[in-house]
Amino acid sequence: MRYNIFISNIYSILAALLLTGMFTACTPEGNDAELAPAPSSEMVQFTATPSDDNANIITFTNQTPGAFKAIWDFGNGAVAEGQQVQGAFAVEGEYTVKLTVFTSGGYAMSTKTITIAETNVSMLNREDYNFLTGGADDADGKTWVIEKEFKGHLGIGDATAPTPTPNWWSAGPNEKAGVGLYDDEMTFKLEGFSYTYKNNGDTYSNKDYASELGGTNASQDVTVSYTPPTNQSWSITEEGGKKYLTLSNNGFLGYYVGVNKYQILTLGENELYLMSSQKGVPGNAWFYRLVPKGYTRPVEPRQMKAIELEDTFDTDGNVTWKKETLSLNESYDNPAPVPINESAKVAMYVKQAGREYEFANMFADYAYNFDLTQKSVIKLKVLVPAYNDFVTAEGEDWANKNLLPQVSVKLQDGTAAQPWANQVEIKHQVESSQYGKWVELTFDFSAFAERKDLNRIVIQIGGEGNFIPGIFFIDDIQTVAK
Repeated sequence: MRYNIFISNIYSILAALLLTGMFTACTPEGNDAELAPAPSSEMVQFTATPSDDNANIITFTNQTPGAFKAIWDFGNGAVAEGQQVQGAFAVEGEYTVKLTVFTSGGYAMSTKTITIAETNVSMLNREDYNFLTGGADDADGKTWVIEKEFKGHLGIGDATAPTPTPNWWSAGPNEKAGVGLYDDEMTFKLEGFSYTYKNNGDTYSNKDYASELGGTNASQDVTVSYTPPTNQSWSITEEGGKKYLTLSNNGFLGYYVGVNKYQILTLGENELYLMSSQKGVPGNAWFYRLVPKGYTRPVEPRQMKAIELEDTFDTDGNVTWKKETLSLNESYDNPAPVPINESAKVAMYVKQAGREYEFANMFADYAYNFDLTQKSVIKLKVLVPAYNDFVTAEGEDWANKNLLPQVSVKLQDGTAAQPWANQVEIKHQVESSQYGKWVELTFDFSAFAERKDLNRIVIQIGGEGNFIPGIFFIDDIQTVAK
């Protein structure tokens, strides 16, 4: 049986760097000596001697005259440097070993094919190999899938950061449903180091590389009709203290960004967490989280606690507000510092015009689920300016197309793929006679005390589904017992 293992391109990079360093080191200022003639590939000679106790371990010795540096590529994803080195070849087959030597006249390279007669199974018994493939006892290999239920199963961040993380964008649970990603299966086998990508006919591609899969580059990421090659393999290499998973024949894992090499961040029995660059955009770091097919991550039950919420905007509150298509100034001078609200600072809530701002809101996520039997009432103060346009109608057909003098408070399960689908909501409208005045509103959720899955508070002013801009002011948000 013959196996071909993917050869890393790191060799070429090392050769170029070392060549540059050689010329710098060998031509100091003031040295008038002429360089020796450039070596030729015919001059590059080396021997390959199997070990006495393991024929799969080969000792390579450089025999090139005048060579002061020797770099080896063993043809199995591993490289080495030195006049005499050892290479390990666990699997039977033919390997093309490449030697590059450096002399005072330049560099040259030569190759030699070595044959490994039998597979040494004991050499394949590595923890990373076993985690990835299921080991020698799993003839069918191990199949991995994108962990669609886990927040951050796909993401992007700054590759230049000391510790890159998906801080630019992180996919929420099932966020990419329907694009052809979640039914993809990636199978790794130890035998033959084979890799099989089953995509059920379509693949999700970054917008800039769809044409490489036979599709058309687009303005946004696209699903492409694509048939993966069948003759792909994998290799794990170590470079600079980091491990990398490389797939041959332009192989990739589910979402295509033009590369086939992934840094291994985590590789365990039930988790494969990877990071890659993006073709042509090295500053982009893409993240992929996979789990074995059929595996479900155990979910720790959330603690139940009373909602702790207090924010006066004069000082830091006990909550961090997030914004969805909303401009929120959390330290704005009170436009009407009179009773019932004489505080110096309030929050200015600005909903902009247009379809893209039709769901503007502020929200806060909690690490625990709300116990509404303890605190079920949310109070806040709001000021609705009369200068807002509550007359013009423009928006979605399913919605009230007017900007509304309305405050809505919603409780949601922020861990759900669609948090709004099972939310509870209370709305209050401000009468026109109260425009320009501070009004205190009370939202009583005690009727929903049986709900044990709520952990997000959403505040939305002006209604949703309309495209009309509006400016509002909000202050003194707090929870109280009923």
